[in-house]
Amino acid sequence: MKYLSTRGDALPRGFSDILLEGLAPDGGLYLPTRYPRVDAATLARWRRLPYGDLAFELLSLYIDDIPPADLRRLCLQTYTEAVFGSAQITPLKPLSGVGEGLWLQALSNGPTLAFKDMAMQLLGRLFEYELARRGRTLNILGATSGDTGSAAEYAMRGKQGIRVFMLSPHGRMSPFQQAQMFSLQDANIHNLAIEGVFDDCQDIVKAISGDLAFKRRWHIGTVNSINWARLLAQVVYYFAGYFQATRSEDQVVSFAVPSGNFGNVCAGHVARMMGLPIRHLIVATNENDVLDEFFRSGRYRVRASAQTYQTSSPSMDISKASNFERFVFDLLGRDAARTAELFGDSLARQGGFELAPAEVARIAGFGFVSGRSTHADRLATIRLVHERCGTVIDPHTADGLKVALQQHEAGVPTIVLETALPAKFAATIREALGCEPALPAALHDLESLPRRFALLPADVTAVRHCIETQAS
Repeated sequence: MKYLSTRGDALPRGFSDILLEGLAPDGGLYLPTRYPRVDAATLARWRRLPYGDLAFELLSLYIDDIPPADLRRLCLQTYTEAVFGSAQITPLKPLSGVGEGLWLQALSNGPTLAFKDMAMQLLGRLFEYELARRGRTLNILGATSGDTGSAAEYAMRGKQGIRVFMLSPHGRMSPFQQAQMFSLQDANIHNLAIEGVFDDCQDIVKAISGDLAFKRRWHIGTVNSINWARLLAQVVYYFAGYFQATRSEDQVVSFAVPSGNFGNVCAGHVARMMGLPIRHLIVATNENDVLDEFFRSGRYRVRASAQTYQTSSPSMDISKASNFERFVFDLLGRDAARTAELFGDSLARQGGFELAPAEVARIAGFGFVSGRSTHADRLATIRLVHERCGTVIDPHTADGLKVALQQHEAGVPTIVLETALPAKFAATIREALGCEPALPAALHDLESLPRRFALLPADVTAVRHCIETQAS
């Protein structure tokens, strides 16, 4: 299996090369040259597998330059009940009190209480394995709006040959999210709080990753979902959720996905392209509704930092969805020149683009629908689920459920992907329910721990200098 860039100028590469590289040299994102298709017989066989074995079977379709025995070992070491709190790893819970055929898929029982652990725990093992095999080191550069950072840092802390430089928007994460990251004292973890919004952080990561001389000199890699390996690991839980919600391979389901950077729902797109019977991928945004606007109109209009709202679902406070390019590339029939035009020139000159009518008409064929949620919607949805199901959900998951209720079809199970545990967003839970969310005993004093981070301007040069100083 080889991987190509969405912008067409990079030579096809093997999995292990793009694992360490992240962004393609031409500024595009890597995708496989084809999506392996799975038939009903394969689905029936996979249905019986434990999660770790399912992960191996799926990943082995895309990874042929890691020996199968090693890949299986890495998957089985990653997906354990000890780490994720359940033998099923991502168990479903019915939300029948809210709507018939609605399910909540638990993705947030890993070390940092967020769905990012599902991929990041495996990514940490893959990085360490490949670096040891090559005798190399890696400086991981990432951007986070809240959960990616802590998931990456907890997965990479203490790993041999790896340093992490994680950018986050100063003052725009929840207190719990800040404490999770900034309290880490490991020597290989460097938190950089940027005076700006998440999009500023992401732009810096892309600018540095696009500077090939700097990237090669300092061995820069990424853990954001622009890294194909992370997105690929997320595909697994779509299959796991499907198997729990259905009894046979002729049934279809829909997935509702809280969406900011488009990585989580892009994994669903890959699963659907592989043949998983998905009727709809329901894209749920908050007040930063760039993606909802696109799926309703074909217009992709990036907001400036000043127009990016600070909301009570802060991990989705994003107006420039970096993974979106992967879907548009497929939507355009894998026309790399047209993709490069839209995400290069048009985005730079006009701050967005509008698809031609014929291109807009293709969107329906990929199963996407969308909707928008507000602060009032989040509070109402959190209350609804608590009153009718006795379950507390976090504000991002509430965004997903609110839009799921709008788009849910009778007779089609709809699985809402949980984003994080509510303990990470205590202020919103208090406002909605008048009580504190449950917190794991080991984390009770988290917000009182000493913190270590550097405050930097939203400036590429300042971040470069930090990397050079710490990595020398």
